[in-house]
Amino acid sequence: MAVSIKQPHEKELFGHPVGLYVLFFTEMWERFSYYGMRALLTLYLVEKTTVDNPGLGWLDSESIMLYGWYTMLVYVMSIPGGMIADKVLGQKKAVLYGALTLVAGHGILAFDEMWAFYTGLVLIVLGVGLLKPNISTMVGGLYKQGDIRRDKGFSIFYIGINLGSLLATFIVGYVGEKIGWHYGFGLAGIAMLLGLMVYLYGQKFLITVGNKPTIEDKKNDVSIGKLLADLLKSPINLGIVIIIIVYAVFAGFTYEGIDSWGYTVLYVFIALVAGVMMMIYKNLENQVSKDRYLVLLLSFLIVIVFWGAFEQAGGLMSIYTKTNTDRFLFGWEIPATWFQGLNAGFIIIFATLIAAYWAKRKLKGKEASSLFKMAIGTIIMGLGFVFMIFAAAEFNSEGSSAMHWLVLAYLFHTIGELCSSPVALSFITKLAPVKYASLMMGVYFAATGLGNKVAGVLGESASEFGEYAIFSGITIFTVIFGLLVILLLKPLKRLTHGAEDNERIMHNDETEGFELADN
Repeated sequence: MAVSIKQPHEKELFGHPVGLYVLFFTEMWERFSYYGMRALLTLYLVEKTTVDNPGLGWLDSESIMLYGWYTMLVYVMSIPGGMIADKVLGQKKAVLYGALTLVAGHGILAFDEMWAFYTGLVLIVLGVGLLKPNISTMVGGLYKQGDIRRDKGFSIFYIGINLGSLLATFIVGYVGEKIGWHYGFGLAGIAMLLGLMVYLYGQKFLITVGNKPTIEDKKNDVSIGKLLADLLKSPINLGIVIIIIVYAVFAGFTYEGIDSWGYTVLYVFIALVAGVMMMIYKNLENQVSKDRYLVLLLSFLIVIVFWGAFEQAGGLMSIYTKTNTDRFLFGWEIPATWFQGLNAGFIIIFATLIAAYWAKRKLKGKEASSLFKMAIGTIIMGLGFVFMIFAAAEFNSEGSSAMHWLVLAYLFHTIGELCSSPVALSFITKLAPVKYASLMMGVYFAATGLGNKVAGVLGESASEFGEYAIFSGITIFTVIFGLLVILLLKPLKRLTHGAEDNERIMHNDETEGFELADN
């Protein structure tokens, strides 16, 4: 009897396509570089210029402001990154060029010059914009629609993200804080180079995903220009966009602060994205697609709320850890950057357990929809700020707060993240119309970026209202918001028209192609 020999791209490892692990390690090193730099950024900005390892000496509010804009742009650039992949390069080459740009950006940050600092940030923004949305789309492309392994696949991929983050906060964080900030930035660049090498080696396992769009693909491709042209013919939708743009110009003249015109650009961008999204809705061919699209848009709102609270970790919580927390353990002061590694460490411990719990719950017929998971995740993450309220109260009364408050906060934030974030990625691949696949993934990351900007605005306001008030407000709002989503769960699930029903385990010999959702 003849034995069928599988090609590299058909092989599986531990029940998943081998290509998943190629993307896992590529993303792991990319996230090592990104989170290593993120762990250092605000602390480098606020560190005094007169110490042995000098920083830039900025005010806390100034550093959080830059952090908010930078992290927002990192993710917002996913929209043009997804479009370039869809129209020109394909996801595979977009990831390659993004990785090359990131190597250059992190490398330039190693130089102790202000031009190098800003140039490096710009290159990192561009590189992540090309890499981040497209590598996630490639992960989804490894699984056929209805394959229950997809959620677990994204959770495994998520472990790669957080393994990189964990290693980065300990290694890059220590090098940056204790030896030299720019040595830490340079080490992040070396990690990105390793990720690039892994990706190049693993191309044979990725033959069927992320390829350059064919002539046939381009015939059915999305034209943003056409969508904007259609917007001009739609008076109501155009009116909404014009109102936002007028407000954006008003903001530029009236907002206080050096970034007032930055908000103008941001609001104009939001207006144009809103216009495109409205036109996409009008162009969808049937009611099922339109209903799913509405649910998808709601999921983006959940993403903004979630990350607006969660991303205090790299801004306000990072500075709070440095300045307000007693970090001495057995006479040794723990580097402030290491506390950001708690999130990644907890994810590595709990990711597969939580994913398995939800999969088992779904197979038993209990409530386990993506929207339910995202709402529960938002509530749990919000409750983590209760411990930061206790920490702020302790600091106000005693002049410092204990480390265990941070540990408990990061634990709850992590459990909430594991319920929400990898599920949100997978949810998009289930609901997004095929024609707008990468664009929707780009919008997801743009929503994440807007959440980061919200986090920056909240963090900045702590200098005026105090940490106690900010942490309390975040707790109350996120819990109420999550409960509202749960109350609306039944009608929202009806609008998905069974997109998550009848999921089962599939293998590569069943996979003929990849669909995100019926259009």
